[in-house]
Amino acid sequence: MKIILKNNSDSPIYEQIKQQIKENILKGYVQPGEHLASMRELAKDLKVSLITTKRAYEDLEKDGFVTTIRGKGTFVKEQDSAIFKEKQFFTIENLTKDLVKEAKTIGMSLEELQDILALIYEEELS
Repeated sequence: MKIILKNNSDSPIYEQIKQQIKENILKGYVQPGEHLASMRELAKDLKVSLITTKRAYEDLEKDGFVTTIRGKGTFVKEQDSAIFKEKQFFTIENLTKDLVKEAKTIGMSLEELQDILALIYEEELS
């Protein structure tokens, strides 16, 4: 699994790692039961702190994507796609509420907000 970190990103490094692992799991590039690199190995490969990879793995475990077995490693968990999708919709709704609040604070129109969203959405596809 390839993880690419962007130094100029607004997201913290641990969040970038978490998001890319999550994406690989959801797209089926990493299968349930598959062993992930140890936190130490990943930190060494990415040239980041062990604390950074530990935070990413802990967040992934808390979100139900992986499970860690002491002495054996971290493994991808089986996903119930319907439950997971519902959780993701809830997260997106909450983020959108915050976004709309911020947009209204500065008097941004719905059309302007939709334009920005469309641009960012297309940008993320590449």
